[in-house]
Amino acid sequence: MDGSRFRSAAPGVVIVRSVDAPELAGARIVLVDLALGVDLFALVGDDRTVIAYGSHVDDEALQSAIAAGCADALPRSKVFRRAAELLAD
Repeated sequence: MDGSRFRSAAPGVVIVRSVDAPELAGARIVLVDLALGVDLFALVGDDRTVIAYGSHVDDEALQSAIAAGCADALPRSKVFRRAAELLAD
């Protein structure tokens, strides 16, 4: 469901579920769902902006994402409202 929302906001966006996904090579902006349990430290860096999103009631996960180096960590509802802005070049 997240993928269809992001693709409607920014056609051409690629959805991945692993830090090993080849589509990450060269990605400048990465949105990551905290519910997937992805290693955020593996995503941060490589000259890319990582924005995490998750449940609005899971403040600990959102704060942990910031501590891991994500540029931002937002509740899921805010990410969907701001998807086009967040994914803009």
